[in-house]
Amino acid sequence: MSEIARALVVYESMYGNTARIASAICVGLRQSIPTEMVPAYRAPAVIPGDVRLLVVGGPTHAFSMSRPSTRQDASNQHGVVMPIEVGIREWLESLTADTTSTSVRRRTRVDVATFDTRIAKVRRLPGSAARSAAKVLRRLGFRVLLGSASFFVDESTGPIREIEIERARRWGEDIGQLHAASATAA
Repeated sequence: MSEIARALVVYESMYGNTARIASAICVGLRQSIPTEMVPAYRAPAVIPGDVRLLVVGGPTHAFSMSRPSTRQDASNQHGVVMPIEVGIREWLESLTADTTSTSVRRRTRVDVATFDTRIAKVRRLPGSAARSAAKVLRRLGFRVLLGSASFFVDESTGPIREIEIERARRWGEDIGQLHAASATAA
């Protein structure tokens, strides 16, 4: 008996904006595949065997994924909604160490997609947490399903506009449909 395939969305959120985007992506994904959402500090170090689609996202800090120092700075500026010790960078590092021999090299392919949140007024600056995460995941042997997506907040603490939430939901739908089509073709 085969297990039911599902998606896992792993996210990091300092002020709740990225969590809202992750939640909207889940709503879109659930149109095609059962989906679970988990913050990076609670994410499994080994990707479960029934996960066929992994979506990873976090805020862009200093042109990339956050670091302990940038999360500490964020915490000093304003109260944060998640513990600052573990972000997607640290989670991916633990995934590197713990999954190389198990889930990444397993017979079942895991597709990935990445997203980030960024401040709208500096949207044209280079660097992206999503693109950095995609590079790490690609090196681990995951198949990147499509290009990374960025969602924009008005200021570092927000707010995030409803149009961005809706765009994230549609992006989730698109990823789910693309994954379903690639799984059928495989």
